[in-house]
Amino acid sequence: MSQKKHVTLVITHALDQAHAEQYEQWLGKIMPIAAEYPGHLGANVIRPAAGQNLWNIIIRFDTLEHLYGWTQSETRKQLVDEITPLLTEGDRTEIRTEAAFWFTPPEPNVRRPPQWKQFLITLLVIFPSTNLVPWLTGLLFPSLKGTLLLHFINDACVVALVVWLWMPIVTRLFAGWLKKA
Repeated sequence: MSQKKHVTLVITHALDQAHAEQYEQWLGKIMPIAAEYPGHLGANVIRPAAGQNLWNIIIRFDTLEHLYGWTQSETRKQLVDEITPLLTEGDRTEIRTEAAFWFTPPEPNVRRPPQWKQFLITLLVIFPSTNLVPWLTGLLFPSLKGTLLLHFINDACVVALVVWLWMPIVTRLFAGWLKKA
């Protein structure tokens, strides 16, 4: 049975900061190889904050089957074996199928921010986007004013901006505030 939602592989590696340069080189090797696998949609590396040692690699695939194709591949196993001696806690992986997990902490012992903070951050991103995008598209496509097509273009632009641009930026900017109780 085929998984219809996009799936995300979250890989957590803990390593001594003295090995950061070697780890970066390894990432430069493994990331392009992963990108060649069927269904690969993109990857992000979240480097540790100062004084921390956790690296998070987020890789998106179009189906669960394609994700398993990568995670179970002999190539990935060999590359992970290559870096394992530098890892203090091994190769920890988690598969997430939810559409978004902006507020899900990478560490299981860290609490999710209160919902009121999630609400404020989301509103901070959504309000300007839903006001600026229609204004801009109205200028660019005056002949489409009031049409369902223009509404679709507006919605698609707002969602794309929120998911790929604004939320990652805003959640990083407000990370300290989001972590406080």
